[in-house]
Amino acid sequence: MSLSDIPGAVPEPGLAGQRAATALPEPTARVRPLWTTGVVLVNLGINAAFFGPIQVLLAQQAEHFDAGQKEAILALVTGAGAAVSLVANPLFGAFSDKTTSRFGRRVPWVLVGAVLGASALIGLAGAPNVAIMTILWCLVQAGCNGAYAAITAAIPDRVPVPQRATVGGLAAMGQTVGILIGAVIGAVVSGNFALGYVVCAAALVAGVVMYLFRNEDAPLPAGTRPQLNWADFLLGFIRPLRHPDFAWAWITRLLVNIGNHMVTLYLLFFLSDAVHLKETAGLEPAFGVLVLTGLYAVFVIITSVIGGRLSDRTGKRKPLVIASSVIIALASLILAFAPTWTGGIVGASVLGIGFGAYLAVDFALITQVLPSAGDRGRDLGVINIANSLPQVIAPALAWPFVTLWGGYVSLYVAAAVIGLLGAVFVVKIKGVD
Repeated sequence: MSLSDIPGAVPEPGLAGQRAATALPEPTARVRPLWTTGVVLVNLGINAAFFGPIQVLLAQQAEHFDAGQKEAILALVTGAGAAVSLVANPLFGAFSDKTTSRFGRRVPWVLVGAVLGASALIGLAGAPNVAIMTILWCLVQAGCNGAYAAITAAIPDRVPVPQRATVGGLAAMGQTVGILIGAVIGAVVSGNFALGYVVCAAALVAGVVMYLFRNEDAPLPAGTRPQLNWADFLLGFIRPLRHPDFAWAWITRLLVNIGNHMVTLYLLFFLSDAVHLKETAGLEPAFGVLVLTGLYAVFVIITSVIGGRLSDRTGKRKPLVIASSVIIALASLILAFAPTWTGGIVGASVLGIGFGAYLAVDFALITQVLPSAGDRGRDLGVINIANSLPQVIAPALAWPFVTLWGGYVSLYVAAAVIGLLGAVFVVKIKGVD
């Protein structure tokens, strides 16, 4: 079988694409557990540093600056940060594709991203106003997305297709444990968001250490990096969307993530203002976020590992992606029509079941529709726009639903409808079963 017969390995036309494909063939040797552990820990650290603020700390800081405008402040800060991530993720991914460091292509960007993100988190601890808070959160987004772009591209660089959903599931497990640790940080600091930011920074730095020393990141062979033409470089971010399977994979991920972000964005406020958790159950809303995130995490860990292995064994991607998308939408409907503590527990559990399998299997599907083996970092960065863009779109959609168009019931119904559209469009992908 030739290189062009392998999914995700078709080179772009032209000499540069041919040279990149020749230098970077599809991996065939299974990766070792130690390497996978390093990847998992990087994902854990990034997500602890990222979701601790998103779930709790940014909301608490927004309320600290102006309790009456907390929703608008949170939407502004998270939306601006997400806008930065739209650029940072594919840009850092593309730069890592062309990096010729003796330490490899991905490692330098994991390190730079972690240092930038941790420094900005420490700065957030002392932010004096909303403007500085917004700027520093944008820097956190830039750093974390730079590290994430590099570590994500390392997986198709090193992991063969028959093992890819399994490793993707383990990476998703690391992401989920990181989210849980972020929620733990938010609960443990008990409103001291400044301390929370410092702890998140420490988690980010600690998470990358093992990968930096055990990465097996091969340097780009001499003579294989094409000359940088800025016009061609910028157009390269658009070209992948000309491939139909890649474009549909991008659209489906965008829709599912918009629905998911609409559910989680105002979770702290949902528990305090709709569930009235303090009055009905005697629990602090921040602690409620921790409990729900913990349940969600347990089920994500279980279904990401099981779903990834099942997909690798059967060779099937699309049926599991569709089923998991439907389950995610069901979780939104549970929260819409059962705005109680019990409903929150059930909804979080169902969301975990669906999203765990989705993260593992959809990642494997995406790596099989990448247009070029030589531009994995760039192309996965373009895919990751579908993870970041919802952070801009979801606040813009969620705020009027909550404040003007029927509150949390209408918000969560809309989230379910959007997520179901993502499930429908998966059938448009033809090159993967």
